Amino acid sequence: MTARAAPHGAKPEAAPGGRRRWLFIAPAAVFGLLAVVFAVGLTLDPSKLPSALIGDAVPSFDLPAIPGRPPGLSSDDLTGEVSIVNVFASWCTACKQEHPYWMQLKASGIVPLHGLNYKDESQDALDWLNSLGDPYDRVGADRDGRVAIDFGVYGVPETFIIGADGRVAYKHVGPIDPRALDEVILPLVRKLQQEAAVAAR
Repeated sequence: MTARAAPHGAKPEAAPGGRRRWLFIAPAAVFGLLAVVFAVGLTLDPSKLPSALIGDAVPSFDLPAIPGRPPGLSSDDLTGEVSIVNVFASWCTACKQEHPYWMQLKASGIVPLHGLNYKDESQDALDWLNSLGDPYDRVGADRDGRVAIDFGVYGVPETFIIGADGRVAYKHVGPIDPRALDEVILPLVRKLQQEAAVAAR
């Protein structure tokens, strides 16, 4: 039997098989696109995630000290000299991983290091610093995490380099290691310190 031709001017009906084919192709295409997005995401360095604050002044804040460990930390403390702010917590495993490098930085005396203690119990934070060593010049107790949110923190640890003008110059996500410290953080600190010295003349 031959197929009946469609009347002149009428649209031919779509074959049922064509509809079924699209039911299989569409999900496969979406899955393929998601796979590409995830694959690209895996190649990105999480320590180089962009920050909306880069080039902007640090958020205005005034945090109390951890009881038994003065002084606290405020935005006013982050102007006048280049400094580093490290977001940490006693419950953070990765913070313990990077801690020895902060102790080394303190011993070098190259740049002030301040701590932002994130959503931590005061006694736990104090015990943690007393046990592992305290590399910080100042520590602000951010008990509710509000200041960290203002800084755009994704999680702990995170580290910010602050210029002498009180502006955020760099953000490092995740624990630092010797390579990050020697190849990125310290060279930028020295550059900002030189720029500040020239500007002060």
